[in-house]
Amino acid sequence: VQLVESGGGSVQAGGSLRLSCAASGYMYSRYCMGWFRQAPGKEREGVVSVNTISGSTYYADSVKGRFTISRDTRKNTVYLQMNNLKPEDTAMYYCAAIPSSGNYCPNLSPLIYVNWGQGTQVTVSS
Repeated sequence: VQLVESGGGSVQAGGSLRLSCAASGYMYSRYCMGWFRQAPGKEREGVVSVNTISGSTYYADSVKGRFTISRDTRKNTVYLQMNNLKPEDTAMYYCAAIPSSGNYCPNLSPLIYVNWGQGTQVTVSS
């Protein structure tokens, strides 16, 4: 599975960005897609996940109510709509995938994900 992120950029606090993650190559029949982020000097953290078949989602508390994940199964693409961005959202954002045997993807640990994109930078200024 190859993953390519796009849509990062620089915005002021309160602004919005929409990230995309396009998957290609060998596709699992069912998988979890996740968005992760890593700020300088910090560990990579999970932001949100989605099950590509059921559509079930899990959000980190820090982004609930501000970020929304969606998917287009025909395009094998996952989107992350980020609203009301804050300076603490500044980070490199990565999408990742892992095959799933069920309908839920509650584990936001980056350690379990096996396929990763190259990342896209998001910078939020105050």
